[in-house]
Amino acid sequence: MRSPAFLRHPAAFVVFGSVVAFCTYTCMYAFRKGITAVSFEGMAYAGISYKSWLVIAQVFGYAMSKRIGVKVVSEMTPARRVVSILSFVAFALLALLGFAVVPAPWNIVFLFLNGLPLGMVYGTVIGFLEGRRQTDALVAGLTASFIFASGFVKTVALTLRRDWGVTEYWLPFVTGLLFVLPMLVSLYALSLLPPPTAEDRALRTTRQPMDADERNTFLRTFSTGLIPFIVSYVLLTAFRDFRDNFGPEIIKSLGITDPAVFAQTETIVALGILLLMGSIQLVRDNTRAFQLINVVMIGSVAMIGLSTWLFQQGMLSPGIWYTLMGLGLYGAYVPCNGLFFERFVASFRYVSTVGFIVTLADFYGYLGSVGVLLYKNFGQSNVSYLDFFIYGAYALSITYALLMAISYRAFWRMGKERQVAISV
Repeated sequence: MRSPAFLRHPAAFVVFGSVVAFCTYTCMYAFRKGITAVSFEGMAYAGISYKSWLVIAQVFGYAMSKRIGVKVVSEMTPARRVVSILSFVAFALLALLGFAVVPAPWNIVFLFLNGLPLGMVYGTVIGFLEGRRQTDALVAGLTASFIFASGFVKTVALTLRRDWGVTEYWLPFVTGLLFVLPMLVSLYALSLLPPPTAEDRALRTTRQPMDADERNTFLRTFSTGLIPFIVSYVLLTAFRDFRDNFGPEIIKSLGITDPAVFAQTETIVALGILLLMGSIQLVRDNTRAFQLINVVMIGSVAMIGLSTWLFQQGMLSPGIWYTLMGLGLYGAYVPCNGLFFERFVASFRYVSTVGFIVTLADFYGYLGSVGVLLYKNFGQSNVSYLDFFIYGAYALSITYALLMAISYRAFWRMGKERQVAISV
C-alpha cells in the first residue's frame, strides 16, 4: 500500500506514527483488561477468589502467547502484520463471548484462551516502528498507550456497568465490542507507514526476520548481559502486572472510591513517561542513549522504594503515592518494551529484530507474574493486596537495581571488546 505524501515530512511522520501506534495498542487493551475492572466479590473456588483464578488464567495464557510469539513475531514478514493482529483480536473477542455465556467456574478457561493470542500483538505492532531515526519517539507513543489504556479501559468498563447495567460476566465482551471499529481504523492507519529508509538503516542497523539459528546465535552472543536483565524484567513485570490487575482492590484499600481515578492517574503517568522517553530521541549517539536509558530505569525503580517509604511516613497522600508508583514503575518498564532494545541493537549494530527480544523478555516476565499471583493466593492469602504491594515495592527497588547494574556492566564490557575487535 502506497504511503500518503505527507508522511515524507519527518514531523508529520512522527506525530502520525505515534498517534496510530498509541490508538492501536489502546484498542487492544479493551479486549484484555475489561475483566480487571470488576471484583466478583464473594465468589471463590478451592479457597481462592474467583477473580484471582480469572487473572491467573488470563496472564498464563498471555505468557504462553509470548512463548509462541518468540517464533511467530520474530519470523513475521511486514505483509502479514495487519492480518495477524486482526486474527489475534478476533480470537480474543470470541473467547470473551465464551466467558459470558458459559457458567462459572467452567468459563475460567476462556480467560486463558483470551490471553493466548493477545501477547503477540505488541511485538507485531513494534515491527511497524523499529529501525528508524524516529523510533524512540514512535515507541514512546506506543508504550504510553499501555499506561493510559489500562486506566482508561477500567474507567470505560466501570461506566458501562454503572450506566448501562451490564453484568460482570458480559462486561469484558461488551467493552471489547465497543473498540472493534476504532481498532480497524487504527490498524489501517498503521499500515500506511512507509518502510525504513536507507538513512534509517545506516543509523539504526537493518532489521529483518530471524530464524531459529539466528535467534540462538543472538542469545549466545549477549547471554552474560541478557540473563540478569531478563531476571530483573521478570520482577518488574510481575510487580507492574499486580498493580494493573488488582488496582481496584488497592485503590479501595486506600479509601479512594471514584472510578475515574484510574484514567486520571494513568493519564498523568502516561504524559510524564511520554515526555521522558520521547526526549531520548534528541540523543543521536546510540551508545550514549543506551547508557542514559539504563540510568533512567534504575532511577525510576529507586523512586518506587523512596515514594513508598514517604507514604508510610505520612508524607505523601494515597493519590500522590499511587501516581508516583506508576511513574517509577513505568519509567523502568516502558524502555524494556522497545527503547532499551532499539538502542541496544543499534549500538552493537547487530542485524536482528526488536520484536524477537521484546517478546522473549515478555515471556519470562509474564511467567514471573503468574508465579507472583500463585504465591500471593496460595502462600500469602492472608496478606491484603495493599500490604503485598508495599512489600513488593521495597523488594523490587533493591533487587532490580542490583541486577540492572550487573547487566549494564556486562554489556559495557562487551561493547569495549567489540570496539577493540573492530579497531584491530
